[in-house]
Amino acid sequence: MIVELTPTNGRKSFGGKAKIVTQNNVSELQSYNTIVARYFHETNKIDIYGYFSQTTASHINAFLSYYGFETMTKKEIENYGNKTQI
Repeated sequence: MIVELTPTNGRKSFGGKAKIVTQNNVSELQSYNTIVARYFHETNKIDIYGYFSQTTASHINAFLSYYGFETMTKKEIENYGNKTQI
């Protein structure tokens, strides 16, 4: 299943540049053509693969919010990259 992610910052849309692709109880955030985060439904955990750009950070924060997690600052995303799941 593919769902277009909607912004949480007041914008109307991401113009199709942020999608959630779900299969086998894992949802991947695709920002442009890159997987930048994954949500594991069975464990309620998220992996974030680093800070790419301000736009991608907006996508990551909308993804976090979509699954009920707190949003992050640039520094938090940078420090998070590929560490333990939240």
